[in-house]
Amino acid sequence: MRFESLGLCPEILRALEGMNHKIPTPVQEKAIPPVLEGKDLMGCAQTGTGKTAAFALPILQRLRQAPTRKGGPRVIRALVLTPTRELCGQVTESFVAYGKYSGLKVTSVYGGVSQHRQEEALRRGVDILVATPGRLLDLESQRLLSLDSVGTLVLDEADRMLDMGFLPDVRKIISRVPAGRQTLMFSATIPNEIKRLADTILRYPVSVSVTPTSSPTAENVEHSVYYVEKSGKGELLRHLLSDDSARNALVFTRTKRGADRLAEQLVRARIDAEAIHGDRTQSARERALAKFKRGETRVLVATDVAARGLDIVDLSHVVNFDLPEEPESYVHRIGRTARAGASGIAISFCSIEERPLLTAIERLIRRHLDVVDDHPFRSLLRPGIPTKLDNRPARPVNARYMISATELFRTA
Repeated sequence: MRFESLGLCPEILRALEGMNHKIPTPVQEKAIPPVLEGKDLMGCAQTGTGKTAAFALPILQRLRQAPTRKGGPRVIRALVLTPTRELCGQVTESFVAYGKYSGLKVTSVYGGVSQHRQEEALRRGVDILVATPGRLLDLESQRLLSLDSVGTLVLDEADRMLDMGFLPDVRKIISRVPAGRQTLMFSATIPNEIKRLADTILRYPVSVSVTPTSSPTAENVEHSVYYVEKSGKGELLRHLLSDDSARNALVFTRTKRGADRLAEQLVRARIDAEAIHGDRTQSARERALAKFKRGETRVLVATDVAARGLDIVDLSHVVNFDLPEEPESYVHRIGRTARAGASGIAISFCSIEERPLLTAIERLIRRHLDVVDDHPFRSLLRPGIPTKLDNRPARPVNARYMISATELFRTA
């Protein structure tokens, strides 16, 4: 199937042709027709599957075909909510590219920067607004924008908005938009809270899912886990980066301080690296990402929030330096690689303290990560390896029975 068969108008097809987009992805093929018909939609698709175009293309067409008051100011007719600044910018860029010949105005509002330019853009008139919840409510409370004319509402990466505590803000925004709107929800995972939210805001929705039945992660990602002591993770990372096949790597840490510390260690080891997290300014994060995309920086060390919405073409490796506290974050992390049909490698470091987190991840994705034992920093406490203390029968080490390294060496 080609985009022409989906009923898109010539102006949008012209923009797609200029971007060399000819064949829709599965989520686009399934979602575009019902959205064009004005139906509500619940979409389950991991990142990198082309879901932005799945809602952007039909929204652009519906707005272009909808009658507007001649001579009057532009009003916000479509609102897209995203959890992070980065994703907000990415979605805005996509709307601008796809709507190049539509004549529609698109802008974004998000926190972490001065609102002055955002105010000016709103005054000039906007058809499509992409926003983070906090900044949107702030501007609305200042009466700098109105949501009275919103005909289409999109919740993008709804599960992450839930994880980040935005649900109360999202509910406030929903109460401020017209009840007769079209509502679209997209999420990589569908926890119970998202199901309950969908039940309250969607009207007879069409369900679209392109998640493989075997796992909620992309099929063309190689998953592996390295058992390693917490103190040896830095050395193991530098060892892996010594292989030229690791062209570039997005490395996840649990904390902002940990991201800064790891980036500094890599730089001292003569590996080009930078950290991005919520404490860095938006301009600093954008510069770091731009350098990474250009290949000037080989390693980008990030926290989950900062990396949300990053669209990096040809990312070879994602490394979970620290396993995420929430297993759903694993799906989002590795979704940064193997985008749009490409292949990628996802590597996880697991200390004995993180074994329960690994179990939760494997339960969620319904598969076991491939264990790599052939490395010089492997943990002596790798689960499943028998040990012997005080001449007692050997028994496996697991999350419930942990033996300290001191005891192990004393009995060797």
